[in-house]
Amino acid sequence: MKLRKLVALSAGLLLLLIPMVALAGGGAEEEREEEGLEIVTWWTAGGEAEALSALIDLYREQYPDVQVMNSTVAGGGGSQARGVLASRMVGGNPPDTFQVHGGAGIIGTWVVDDFMEPVTHILEDNDWMDVFPQDVIDILSYEGEIYSIPVNIHRSNVMWYNMAIFEENDLNPPETLDEFFEVAEVLQDRGITPLALGGTDGWEPTHLLESVLLAELGADGYRGLWNGNTAWDGDDVKAALGTFVDMLDYINADQSAITNIDAAEYVAEGEAAMTVMGDWVHGFYLAIGLTPGEDYGWIPTPGTGGNFIMLTDTFGLPKDAPNPNNVEKWLTVVASREGQDTFNPIKGSISARTDADRDKYDVYLLSAMDDFERDSIVPSVAHGAAAEVGWMSRLNDAMTFIVEDKDIEAAAAEMQSLADQYAR
Repeated sequence: MKLRKLVALSAGLLLLLIPMVALAGGGAEEEREEEGLEIVTWWTAGGEAEALSALIDLYREQYPDVQVMNSTVAGGGGSQARGVLASRMVGGNPPDTFQVHGGAGIIGTWVVDDFMEPVTHILEDNDWMDVFPQDVIDILSYEGEIYSIPVNIHRSNVMWYNMAIFEENDLNPPETLDEFFEVAEVLQDRGITPLALGGTDGWEPTHLLESVLLAELGADGYRGLWNGNTAWDGDDVKAALGTFVDMLDYINADQSAITNIDAAEYVAEGEAAMTVMGDWVHGFYLAIGLTPGEDYGWIPTPGTGGNFIMLTDTFGLPKDAPNPNNVEKWLTVVASREGQDTFNPIKGSISARTDADRDKYDVYLLSAMDDFERDSIVPSVAHGAAAEVGWMSRLNDAMTFIVEDKDIEAAAAEMQSLADQYAR
């Protein structure tokens, strides 16, 4: 079973990473002898790296004798970090704790195969069970136990836009898919790239697709994709795939060569008008000195108003972690109100707690908090909440039928084959 998971996580990548992992493991052992804390994440970009640093500083203030090893792994939107992690976990050399997306990202990948310790007591011992929404608790739980602690809530279905471009061209940001195509046609006729999209990390097209699927299918139809109630090869999904293909007529020519942050930067610099990406883009914009509501605006991805595609970054306690007591201290800081309110305003995400200090959050984040409270909540597939890592990775691969070949029938057939294998 564990070998099957290892293959599903990252087949060829692991072979390339094993020598590097062996080297990293030696350094980690030195830290562990000093009763340290090794944290593995993929947070290296502007905003997210600063947010992690602030959270580690808070931990060090409370536990100054603990030597913290910040083991970030850059690249691939987390895919390379997951490859390193897979080698270490299956090889019996786990880090003390690691960033993992809540939901199927941890449950289907690590918990079912017994790699993780339950951490329910972190919330129970501090009387925090009631300050985390039940929907969040549910996606972190398996057979009655919580297996990771959420540090944030991110929103996937956000369209970020350059306010100056829209004002100069007398356009309103599109709220529906029909309006998107109308606006995109005007912008393209005027020599402006309508929609910036990345692709070098492999998951960016899937990120856009999940918003299109939600817009076309609605919340219940979208949820059905992950439990088998909605057919991937049905007419409704094929229509959504067709809409996605039509959107590709309005993207940047170098899509496959840039990252999601590069695409966001195109919008910031006026090289493109819009991009669809999670609200870590907000953290990036803050890090480069932009002002929300002045330099850039945001709306739900066209057609998805009233819905919130959710993902959450979490930390857990691996079995055989070298320093479990220090991990429990870290998880307590992560779960605390102070920890959440230290991390999230910098990261561009909202607190996973319901009692966040709203005075610490800016205009965008306050709007996200309000939407999270009232909208229909659905899980992100591109970021491991809706589907386990194997399904997510193979879905990214299947997107080549759409992005490169624009073959809707082949894509639908492959996606249905994946659902037949993974949906529960």
